[in-house]
Amino acid sequence: MDILAQTGQQALMNILAYIIFIGMALYAIQGLRIEQLFKKGKTFQIQLFYVFLSIVIGSTVADFFLNFLNWSQLIVYIFQ
Repeated sequence: MDILAQTGQQALMNILAYIIFIGMALYAIQGLRIEQLFKKGKTFQIQLFYVFLSIVIGSTVADFFLNFLNWSQLIVYIFQ
């Protein structure tokens, strides 16, 4: 396979992993009652906090997933 095609596929997989895991983190965070930590009437700040927290958690999980995937592909070189 062409190196450029491989790079493009890997980039697409990375983007999809980040989007999926950030979305999953946002979904999971919405189950918490974080609103109680904020002052009343601060809806925008609460929503912004949800987005930032989901990006932090989703990016961390996506990094772990992608690193694990890359390491599992490299493990075959132990036996060469």
